Amino acid sequence: MVLKQIELLNFRLHKHTSLDFSDKLNLIVGGNGQGKTSILEAIYYLCTTKNLNLASENDVVMFGEQFFEAKGRFLDLTQNQSRLLYDLPKNKKNFFLDDKQIYNSSSIIGKFPIVSLIQSDHAITQGSPAERRRFVDSVISQASHAYLEILLEYNKTLRQRSALLSQIKESRNINLFSQLEAWTEALIISGTEIIKHRIRFIKEFNQYLSQAYNHIVESIERPSINYSSISGIQETNTAEKFREELSVLREDELRRGTNLVGPHRDDFILSINGLELKRFGSQGQHKTFQIALRFGQFFFIKEKLGRTPIFLMDDIFGELDSYRAGKISGYLAEIGQAFITMTDLTKTESLNISAENILIKVNNGTAAYA
Repeated sequence: MVLKQIELLNFRLHKHTSLDFSDKLNLIVGGNGQGKTSILEAIYYLCTTKNLNLASENDVVMFGEQFFEAKGRFLDLTQNQSRLLYDLPKNKKNFFLDDKQIYNSSSIIGKFPIVSLIQSDHAITQGSPAERRRFVDSVISQASHAYLEILLEYNKTLRQRSALLSQIKESRNINLFSQLEAWTEALIISGTEIIKHRIRFIKEFNQYLSQAYNHIVESIERPSINYSSISGIQETNTAEKFREELSVLREDELRRGTNLVGPHRDDFILSINGLELKRFGSQGQHKTFQIALRFGQFFFIKEKLGRTPIFLMDDIFGELDSYRAGKISGYLAEIGQAFITMTDLTKTESLNISAENILIKVNNGTAAYA
C-alpha cells in the first residue's frame, strides 16, 4: 500500500499544501518548527483518524482559522480516498472514506496500516507500563480487528464497573452488588481474551524484535519482551486466575472504588540478555530497542495483513551515530514507502537517495520539491 498524494488546508502552519509522493523514500527536510512533522501528523490522521502525538484537534487548526482538513489518495489493490475534516467551533471531527462518512473510527484501524518511529517512543522503554501496553495494543489492533473489538469492549466494561464501584463506595447500597457481579463476569470474559491474545503475540513478536535488533547493531545482545501480569495469569489458567484475584481483592476494590485487577494494569518487561532494559540499559541500547520495536512492528503487520505498511520516521537520524544511521539506511531498502523528516541534509548521504525518491523542503508551512 502507498500514499500517492496529500492535501492540507489550515493544518498547523500549512495554509494550503498539496504533495505527490514517491512509492519509496520521501525525505522531508526543514528547520525546527517549520511544519515538516505536520506532514507526518496528517498522514497518520488519514490512516488512523487519530493524532500522531495524541494532541488535541484544537491545537492542529491554523491560528485564526475555524477548521482544518486533510485529504489523501491511497493505492493498493484498489484506490481509496481518505478525508478528515475538523470543525473548531463545533469541536467536531468527521472522517470520510471514498466520500462516505465513517462514524466508527475503529473500522479504519488496519485498513491503511502504518508504523511510526517518533521522538516520544522513548516512553515505551523508559516510561510507565501504560506506554508499553499502548504500544502492544496498537500493534495487535492493526493486525487483528477481532482484538480491537475485544479491547474496546473491555475498556467499556472497565468504565462501567469503575463507575459502579465508586457508587457502591459512596452509598454502600447492597442492591448494586448484583450489578457488580454481572460487570465482573463481563470483565473476566473480555479480559481473559485480551490476556490470551497478548501472550500469543509476545511469543511470536520476539522473533521479529530479535531480527530487527540484530540487523541494526549486529551484536550478540539478545532482546526480549515478557508479559508481566500482576495476577500471575497465564494462557492456560486465565479465567480461573482472573476470577480468583478479583475475589481476593474484592474488599479492596470496594473500599477504594476502582478496578484493581485485569490486563489494564499489566506490564511488558523489555530486556537485553536477561537484564531489564529500564533498569540496566544504556542510552544507546534504549534507542536501538525503540527502533527495533518499530521495525519489528512493520514486518509483523506486513506478514499478518499481507500488505505493506507506510513507515513514518520523525527526525531520528539526528540522534544516531553514523554506524547505526548507516544500518537503518540499509534497512530502508527492505521496506516499502517511507516518510523521513530531517532538520538538515547532512545525514542524507547514507540514505542513498535515487531518482525514484523525493526530497521535499519545508519552510514556515510551505513545502517545495528540491
